[in-house]
Amino acid sequence: MYVWGRMARTMATASSRGPYRVGEESRLAFRCLPIDIDFNLHLNNARYMMLADLGRIDIFLRIGLIALARKNGWAPMIGGLQVAYVREIRLWRRFEVVSSIETWEGTSVIGRHRFVLDGGETAALILTTGGVYDRAGRRFLDIEEVVAALGRAAGPRPPTEAERTFMVSHRNLREQAKAA
Repeated sequence: MYVWGRMARTMATASSRGPYRVGEESRLAFRCLPIDIDFNLHLNNARYMMLADLGRIDIFLRIGLIALARKNGWAPMIGGLQVAYVREIRLWRRFEVVSSIETWEGTSVIGRHRFVLDGGETAALILTTGGVYDRAGRRFLDIEEVVAALGRAAGPRPPTEAERTFMVSHRNLREQAKAA
């Protein structure tokens, strides 16, 4: 139930954060609650992914992708992710999920989610890859096509070495999964 509560709060307050522009950050504030923790009394690993979902939903709402996807029969989808945990988020600790669209290439977009403690330290970093699926066309859309449909003039920046490595690793793992 609490997942839906946090999602409802994110959706209800999205407009108060203004429109999202590519290259900017979405910042959502949270507190680690008793329902979030594992036996170590810190944020459960699975919660990081769920909270990153909320960061993406905030961006999608504020950039207009949710409305456009509903209108056109599109579905934003996550393709994969990689997480690095560097500090724990203890029970009752305040933190922010700082999300951004980093860049894109072809049909894949790279997202970034940093979990930042109230003192400014990064607790975890998640890189994601995803795309927008056109149900009627049964294909993933080129991200340039999605950006144009959103009425944006943004273009991708070249991927960093870390992003390029992540994309290659993701493609290789995806091929292994398909072959299994």
